[in-house]
Amino acid sequence: MSQQYPPQHPQPQPQPQPPRKRGVGKIAGLGCAGVVVLLVVIAVATSGGGGDPTDSGKKDKAVASAGKDATKERSAKEKSPAESSRTQAEEFRSCVAESGTPTEKAAVEHVTKVTGADKRNDILDAPEVFTDFSGGLAGPHQGQGKLIASAFTSCYESDNGLVTVYDKNGEVLANANY
Repeated sequence: MSQQYPPQHPQPQPQPQPPRKRGVGKIAGLGCAGVVVLLVVIAVATSGGGGDPTDSGKKDKAVASAGKDATKERSAKEKSPAESSRTQAEEFRSCVAESGTPTEKAAVEHVTKVTGADKRNDILDAPEVFTDFSGGLAGPHQGQGKLIASAFTSCYESDNGLVTVYDKNGEVLANANY
């Protein structure tokens, strides 16, 4: 005889709750508020602190700036005519002559031109040193190119500079950060 068990009813499974809907009005309101705040900040920043006609802050800054310019002009006039007409290559050679090693001095004798060494902004300085060597990176003068780049880093400073040394054909001999 077979025993019959009472019919079993499947237990109902709890249904997952649907994801909560974000309030579109809430998002739009916050977005608009952000735009308004941004416009207020821009308006305050461009207003410059008011229109007080007795304010002499701008005049003081202009006077101080003019004083700095006059000091620069005086120092430029105080330089001897030989110093003011020297090329960047001559300035580089004289720096290496003062503080370079004998091998650096010998390598720097082959420098023909230097560009970009006079203008440094510490953001992206990229002076170029041209030589009368030949052969490029794989050539016989690669070592001298490295010596020239090393000498350049000793003479000049920059927060983010890269000096590149070229041969007479415009091929890269060496480069270095300075």
